[in-house]
Amino acid sequence: MSRLYPIGIQSFEKIREGGYVYVDKTAWIYRLITGGNYYFLSRPRRFGKSLLISTLEAYFQGKKELFEGLSIGRLEREWMKYPVFHLDLNAQKYESVQDLANMLNMALTRWEKLYGKEDSETSPSLRFQGVIRRASETMGCKVAILVDEYDKPLLQTIGNEVLQAEYRNTLKAFYGVLKSCDQYIRFALLTGVTKFNKVSVFSDLNNLRDISMLREYENICGISEEELYRDFVPDVEALAEAGGVQLEDTYKRLKEWYDGYHFTPDGADIYNPFSLLNTFANREFGSYWFETGTPTFLVTMLKESRYNLQRLTGEVAMADSLQGINSMSNNPVPYLYQSGYLTIKGYNREFQVYELGFPNKEVEEGFTKFLLPCYAHLDSGNTAFELMSFVKEVREGNIEGFMHRLQSFFADIPYEMTRDLELHYQNVLFIVFKLLGFYTQVEYHTSQGRIDLVLKTDNYIYVMEFKLEGTAEEAIRQIEEKNYALPFASDSRKLYKIGINFSNQIRGIEAWKAVSNS
Repeated sequence: MSRLYPIGIQSFEKIREGGYVYVDKTAWIYRLITGGNYYFLSRPRRFGKSLLISTLEAYFQGKKELFEGLSIGRLEREWMKYPVFHLDLNAQKYESVQDLANMLNMALTRWEKLYGKEDSETSPSLRFQGVIRRASETMGCKVAILVDEYDKPLLQTIGNEVLQAEYRNTLKAFYGVLKSCDQYIRFALLTGVTKFNKVSVFSDLNNLRDISMLREYENICGISEEELYRDFVPDVEALAEAGGVQLEDTYKRLKEWYDGYHFTPDGADIYNPFSLLNTFANREFGSYWFETGTPTFLVTMLKESRYNLQRLTGEVAMADSLQGINSMSNNPVPYLYQSGYLTIKGYNREFQVYELGFPNKEVEEGFTKFLLPCYAHLDSGNTAFELMSFVKEVREGNIEGFMHRLQSFFADIPYEMTRDLELHYQNVLFIVFKLLGFYTQVEYHTSQGRIDLVLKTDNYIYVMEFKLEGTAEEAIRQIEEKNYALPFASDSRKLYKIGINFSNQIRGIEAWKAVSNS
């Protein structure tokens, strides 16, 4: 009998009553509830934040029956019912000042129908403060406040400083109620993708504990390897059978594609839950998380900050920069980390910096494919076609074909890129050869003054050298003088030495020259 997977279902009650697969996170949740009062949690999109909020809502509503058989059902001795204020900011597009006002008004009106309203409460913050106080006084207990995707209005207005400032001022006052109403609040959790330091919910609320990078809560969202082997054995077996491969190989591929998220140094490997569940439901591997959408402002941010894309494979960052965002345009790394495109790979204790990289193949391949049309010119406008054609030409030894295609990638360079053409050349080359590396063996070396690259296929080896404002002949001469091809002298594959010259005048590849070893 096939199992039910809660794909797109964020209601804890619906999952439990509907018999859907559920990974028991309630021990972590009980620790959260009993360990403090005010929390913030940052996790990438579709990582289980909304389900966490829903689970907490069911707990504070006293729905004991939903927790039977789970850890918290054994841990909790006294089940109480609290007034719960659940605000979900995810279900709205924020394009005008009124959009945020409407969302807050809708929630406040719903709560005021239960707990009343006073005429003097005119602003969202005053109304929120009033309804919290009356709920606590009416019910004779403190309240629980759960905010899902607190940062959605701010993320959607990146690039629109005027509107974002309006939202920031509104939310500053609204979230500030958590401090002024402390005597009425039993528990509060705010979740989001990012932590905006300029929002005073973080600068003023010194009682809000950020658990995003704490070891004790690293597995409160997502699926650990222990949970995969404990709760999903029949699912992995069915996936292996559907693909006609061994069980061990299926586990290895799941790890390669969806594992690798780390929220603490030397922490547990966390699998992407959305991709994992989709893979089990469809019994087929795919880029499920990535295909749900990458924000366009991310590319704008990378370009405006003059970010060298080669750093994606070996980025470093200070701890405090990863835990908050001040200026998105000046430093995109915190957002790349918090939104799940980069993850913690290690920690350098001497310099106290985190080492970052892609978490897994789904993100690495998906993000690189996403970047190609954003940086390179595609004649067909079709990323998949251009990539497939390029790979086929490289595999077939069609140097004329793949060099013409590479040359076309640099056509129509946008005006904003002309101020730093060399960086643009490097970024396009990184994207192209990073993608090629998923289908062939690529060794990409850079140092001051030169770039050399080696491509290996079943039948060919290409040793390539790139020059800027030089000549293709000079590039070939450097390959010869530096003996770049020497390591492959005894290789039976056909070897080509390719020299390529970039010209700023034509803003692209001016000439190339290929020499074979036969």
